[in-house]
Amino acid sequence: MLPQPLKIAMISVHSCPLGKLGSRDTGGMNVYIKELAHELSQKGNMVDIYTRTEPEHGGVIEIADNIRVIHLGLGSDDEIPKLAIYAYLQYFICGMENFRKSRDINYHLIHSHYWLSGLIGKQLKSWWNIPHLCMFHTLGAIKNSIGIGEDEPELRIESERDIVQEADRIIAATERESQELIAYYGAPAHKIGVIPCGVNTKIFNHIDKYSARQRLGLDHENIILFVGRIEPLKGLRRILEALPLMKTEKPSRLMIVGGDEHNKDELAILRTMSQELRIEDRVTFIGSVAHDTLPLFYGSADVCVIPSYYESFGMVALESLACGTPIVATDVGGMRNIISSKEVGYIVDNNSPHQLASRISDILSINGNSKKNTILRRERAQKFSWSNIADRVLAQYQNALEHEIVSL
Repeated sequence: MLPQPLKIAMISVHSCPLGKLGSRDTGGMNVYIKELAHELSQKGNMVDIYTRTEPEHGGVIEIADNIRVIHLGLGSDDEIPKLAIYAYLQYFICGMENFRKSRDINYHLIHSHYWLSGLIGKQLKSWWNIPHLCMFHTLGAIKNSIGIGEDEPELRIESERDIVQEADRIIAATERESQELIAYYGAPAHKIGVIPCGVNTKIFNHIDKYSARQRLGLDHENIILFVGRIEPLKGLRRILEALPLMKTEKPSRLMIVGGDEHNKDELAILRTMSQELRIEDRVTFIGSVAHDTLPLFYGSADVCVIPSYYESFGMVALESLACGTPIVATDVGGMRNIISSKEVGYIVDNNSPHQLASRISDILSINGNSKKNTILRRERAQKFSWSNIADRVLAQYQNALEHEIVSL
């Protein structure tokens, strides 16, 4: 049996879970950490989330009963690029230990997110003599094998390999990721637990399309929606190329939600492409929006498009379905588990503009947002509730703690 309350040290060193979604290093992982922590606390556990201090946030913030976000400095007052955080990990580790001692806390286990946090978890495991569970969210070796965007450094690949061998349990979001961990990193198969990501169906709920469009000031065009970070790996350039190829009765507008000043180079490329393709009047760059505002955008859309070259899972797909909106997605992440029928959406073999245009046109040409289909999509999303996901994560915690007792 798990100890009650279970005291969990969760680590997200490079990105604060309170950060604005859609910016440079803030995306699905941040949502995952916050939602999982909330459900774990609802089930009677205590979660401390350790992260870096940012200009917007600092100190200790209690975001809910039994959930604290603890901001620690990195030994530098300057904004530090993600990779450069590696040089400050020892400083951060000492900060965690000092906080733990000052509050007289004895954690039961460590749950790290991303490779930088995994290195911290690896060292603290030996200091605190407790199990370490890790989740990578993306894998450097896979990103390099795709060859889109900047190469990930060998430092990351080797660090991920070390973490895989040391961790007591590894949580993979898909069976595909599990196989990649084994093939690329030599991960022991018995250590891996496959648990999908989840969706908050209280926040992401069906909104009448007419009402959603009124609130956003939209007209009656076909609305194609993209939600996510603005980077080459997300495949946005392919949607722009697909837009002129679509054959629909009404004109189509692409709304791009995400991005900030850190993505200005890629945004400039996308704007230039829009002009060259003569579709600039049909593309709207929204920028980052608050998480609880996203349902308005999903609700106003006729289809949500996920043209990524790589996703560890693809939480946007679940959010879209929970709002009743169909999906067109590349065969990445957990899409084959999410998109179960044509009423839910379509998976394309690759993100070629012609394939994207064809499948988006298929959805736009039928009554894809009938009440029956909307209900079906929401039912599909319900299977991925965060409460269900948290139960499965707790089972992994129990496995790690039981193994520790046997080892003693």
